[in-house]
Amino acid sequence: MSNSKFYQTIYLFTAFLYGSTAFGQIHDHHHGDHDHHHSNHEHSLELGAAMNPVWMIAEQELTSGLHLHLVKTIGMTKWGVGLGYERIFDDHQHSTAGIVGSYRFTPEWVVNLSPGVTWEGEHTDELLPAVHFESAYEFLVGDIHIGPAIEYAWDPEDSHFSIGLRRYRYLKHQVPDSLSVVDELLE
Repeated sequence: MSNSKFYQTIYLFTAFLYGSTAFGQIHDHHHGDHDHHHSNHEHSLELGAAMNPVWMIAEQELTSGLHLHLVKTIGMTKWGVGLGYERIFDDHQHSTAGIVGSYRFTPEWVVNLSPGVTWEGEHTDELLPAVHFESAYEFLVGDIHIGPAIEYAWDPEDSHFSIGLRRYRYLKHQVPDSLSVVDELLE
């Protein structure tokens, strides 16, 4: 697959993910006349995505990056664990995958720490250690969870900084297939 086709595929996937985010905000409770406050049980499974500008520090280069993660809350605690992936669309085609540890200081403010490995392009045989740190604050806008996020990432060859918007999709206890989401919308 050529780089152009790969980027088009990633952008289409991201557009689909962002577009489908609105459908993921289905809750079992009614808002009525009271303020909506989050609780940990509503965040039992979080799918997060961001397509943001990325500043490559050593290279002094501005590019874009795609960040995805799936985090499961541990019981009724403020802690979560999951998987994350990031792709930076620069000349080196940085990719990083890792385990995500998450902590919610408040229902709206979350911090993620993700140790993992990074590689360039198709060189998956040349893995390097990496770590990502992210802090995000979410707002409920209609049925969409969205908020500012800031990220810093390090690996032995470079580090980068990103700031932008992250969109969230909170799932009940499992990743639904598209038919179950449609069924819930029709009820």
